[in-house]
Amino acid sequence: MLLVRTLLDMPELRLALRAGRDLVDRPVTRIYGTELLDPRRYLSGGELVVTGLLWRETPEDSDAFVAALVAGGAAALAASETEARALPDDLVRACERHRVPLLEVPVDLSFAAITDRVVAELAAARVDAAGHVLGRHRRLLSVITRGDGLAALVKAGATELGAECWVLSTAGGVVAGDGAELTPVQQRFLVREFLGSDRLPKTVRPPGMRRVCLLPVSERSGHRVVSWLLAVASPEDGAGTVRAELAAELASLVGLERARVVQTRRAESRTAGSLLRLVLTSAASPAEVAARAGAVGLDTDGPLRVLAATASGGPAGLAEDVVTELLAQARIPAVTGTLGSQTLALLPAGEWTPAAADLVRAGLAGLAPGLGTTRLVLGISSPAPLTRLRGAVEEASHARLLGGQRAQQICLVSGEEIGLHQFLLSALPEDLRAALRRRVLGPALDYDAQHHSDLVGTLRMFLDCDASWTVTAAKLHVHVNTLRYRLRRLEELLHVNLSDFRQRVDLFLALFAETPS
Repeated sequence: MLLVRTLLDMPELRLALRAGRDLVDRPVTRIYGTELLDPRRYLSGGELVVTGLLWRETPEDSDAFVAALVAGGAAALAASETEARALPDDLVRACERHRVPLLEVPVDLSFAAITDRVVAELAAARVDAAGHVLGRHRRLLSVITRGDGLAALVKAGATELGAECWVLSTAGGVVAGDGAELTPVQQRFLVREFLGSDRLPKTVRPPGMRRVCLLPVSERSGHRVVSWLLAVASPEDGAGTVRAELAAELASLVGLERARVVQTRRAESRTAGSLLRLVLTSAASPAEVAARAGAVGLDTDGPLRVLAATASGGPAGLAEDVVTELLAQARIPAVTGTLGSQTLALLPAGEWTPAAADLVRAGLAGLAPGLGTTRLVLGISSPAPLTRLRGAVEEASHARLLGGQRAQQICLVSGEEIGLHQFLLSALPEDLRAALRRRVLGPALDYDAQHHSDLVGTLRMFLDCDASWTVTAAKLHVHVNTLRYRLRRLEELLHVNLSDFRQRVDLFLALFAETPS
């Protein structure tokens, strides 16, 4: 690596340091000569800028020129005038103010001689760096070939990079890491920046951390919205180019580990699919289901839950990938497979704790920046024994259907959240629900439309208040006699008796028939 200090130590160049004594350990990546007052558009960072000061017409120009170098990321400035005189004081002050090392070039030394020497030194440094990088790549690859696992690979990568490293799942959580523990806020920030970025790698600054470079961990045919990413804390010793290459190599090797995980999951998915098809076959005996469930590792003694999911508008297989990754990050053992357009997962009921459910919901929310127009809708059943597994599948599917009628892009509905009447109504086709609503409430709907009244709304409030006249009147801010008049008119229109409980049930179902969720 070529440093500013190295240039000062070259006797043939005879460079003198005029400013920035504490900045001489900056790395130099290339040399660039200019006489433009603002050369920032031609700088990419790390340059030794060489100039004869032809741009300087007034002392104020020095500050503008040096500020442009800082904006372009220049490492240092080497300058001399055409006449044998010292560099102007305004240039020295500008370099001190903007913290740019200033090297004075002897008037009898050509810029071509400096360029040749710097180019030769940089070429030698690149050859040396390439050898180091090759050695590092081989050491990382040996971790893979020995089968030491992802944690060992990330630890080795962090050692070679000299920086903290983490592998994160977009579904939430650190898969492996070697460094300080990331807070949930930092994890969500990194995932959001990764999913929302058009170009990767990308450097970001999470809350409470220095800069972090985000790199994609590719897995062939995988979806970016549910994948892994590599986060590398930026070192501050200037070895940017070497570390960028090594970080990319580490991300590629992590991708191999990711591919192994995905391959194992897909094999398990095929096995789970046959179990799910057996569960949904009415002819399957309990003994057959129990034997197949035990073969895929399910506890056949305890109750199970079923999770159903779809990803409308997304690529094929996305729902299954999302469910599998979410449950893995929440550390919930499950078998997952896809039947038709719906992904189903079977999991031990005891594992679906409030904390685990919160992790899954948080993971779902974190995927939003990468979903675009895709909708993720999930439903989970209440606990059921193995002998009632088919009913649990239907319950989870109904919960998912009810979630699909909500407005959210991402929705997870639990069977315990849904009333029995909603499950019953969701099983009916939409046109049949509308017909039933019309048959029961039609005259009242027409009356409200013609008279700009709200008898149907009054009925809904009356039933919500458990048919209490006083509570309903108070909530509607009307006198009880006014409420009695409205409901008597409603009874006349619909030919019902609101004191009859069974007729109130019919009215309640009709009110919810159009939008059962």
